[in-house]
Amino acid sequence: MITVICPTYNESKFIEQIINFFLNAKPDDKELIIVDGGSTDETCEIINGWASKHNNIKLVENPDKYVPFALNKAIKMSSGDPIVRLDAHTEFAEDYFEKIIETFNITGADVVGGPMRAIGKSDFQKAVALVTGTVFGIGDSKIHRENYSGESDHVYLGAWQRKLFDEIGFFDERLKRNQDDEFHYRARSMGKKVFLNPDIKSYYYPRSNIFKLIGQYFQYGLFKPLVLKKIKSEIKVRHIIPAVFCVYLLGLPLTYFSIFYLLPLFLYTVLNLYFSLRFSRNIIINILLLIIYPSIHISYGLGFIAGILKN
Repeated sequence: MITVICPTYNESKFIEQIINFFLNAKPDDKELIIVDGGSTDETCEIINGWASKHNNIKLVENPDKYVPFALNKAIKMSSGDPIVRLDAHTEFAEDYFEKIIETFNITGADVVGGPMRAIGKSDFQKAVALVTGTVFGIGDSKIHRENYSGESDHVYLGAWQRKLFDEIGFFDERLKRNQDDEFHYRARSMGKKVFLNPDIKSYYYPRSNIFKLIGQYFQYGLFKPLVLKKIKSEIKVRHIIPAVFCVYLLGLPLTYFSIFYLLPLFLYTVLNLYFSLRFSRNIIINILLLIIYPSIHISYGLGFIAGILKN
């Protein structure tokens, strides 16, 4: 039997899609534990309706609200092996669980998962999907390479052998964001194998507007220094560049003394134009890309600086 975990909060529009996927996907021997962080819409009513018909679906309350608490609570009460995480804003291939089990069997890995394939319904979401798929947007992280197969520092969502939690502990409940990054980094630092298989297919819908996106990336930056402080072996240049860029922007008044101080900003503007125009011929998406690139870089960078000061 496998265990499937899905944290939720106000997911009434999406939760039935997740439940239908769970029920129809192989293998048949599985359990779904949905951990709700205090939804105020009809999420819990919908889940209870399905749970009354299927005894392998359970709804659990998460008074602590945030994802690491939900994951730890569900893992501790679960019975299956492996343990697979789902996300309500993601669509999954019908063989998702089968490919996970197959990858565990072939590789002997402790953690497996697929790449983060972002897609969109709106022009804004499509633009974000393009941004997160480029080196200029996110860096050289393997999780964003749709065709990469092999060991990685991270996978999207993830599936874990049960014994892993006895060996390295549970998710760090101080991390409202990046708790999966830290867990996978910690696993690697302790000699565990994290394997990314592009045959494990899922499709993630990004945030729907610029304000939600900025808030998301600020939080990513805010909690990343704590992750890297714990797992120093996973510090990468891509983690630091946005913060350095923000410090540089704060120093722009120095152009009063030398016009050459503007050279990095000029280079950034050229790269922004290049990547914003290269991958789409839709003028609306091109304009959105010009805005989204600096938005996520600056929000993440400012969050990272705030995280350093906080920790």
